[in-house]
Amino acid sequence: MSTRIEPGVVAICGSLRDSSRTRIALKEALAASEEAGATTELVDLRNYELPSLYAVDTDVPDAKKLRETVDQADSVLLGSPNYHGSYSGALKNALDYCSRDEFEGTTVGLLEVAAGEFPGSALVHLRTVSRTLRAWVLPNEVAIPDSSSIVDENRIKDSGISERTHRLGRELALYAGVAEYPEQIPRTAVATDSTTNH
Repeated sequence: MSTRIEPGVVAICGSLRDSSRTRIALKEALAASEEAGATTELVDLRNYELPSLYAVDTDVPDAKKLRETVDQADSVLLGSPNYHGSYSGALKNALDYCSRDEFEGTTVGLLEVAAGEFPGSALVHLRTVSRTLRAWVLPNEVAIPDSSSIVDENRIKDSGISERTHRLGRELALYAGVAEYPEQIPRTAVATDSTTNH
């Protein structure tokens, strides 16, 4: 995690398609993060050479670059298309190159884009992976159904889903560093709250 005044939000796009609707949705979320005062970066896995983990015996420079980017982030947004009820192999492989060292204590947001009517299963799987990596996963998440009709080449057209995506982007900025929050709350305030709730 970085020590910058502005939180750093990184989005990892799990789609390798040039016309990826996942990428478009992630960009909307990052724009909202910037409006909330964060610096942002989109990790486009098309630009990374990441062979299947342990497929080569030599060091993988782009894997080191990915780990460093995630390690420096205050918040990470994981975005993936829904492939056969789960998240993409490209994102799985990228996450396999990372560890708890990069993710522990990091605020994580989740976004899924599906061609069909019933998205959500990929989010469940990504939430499990993120918790295993000891990240702090935001309760708000975004599942976009029927993406061909809801996301065009520039934006999310559905106002409700667009607002939910923007909210996720804002929360990635606002709750960056959430793992440190208990240390920032005065003990007297905690004691007062506990006595008034009985």
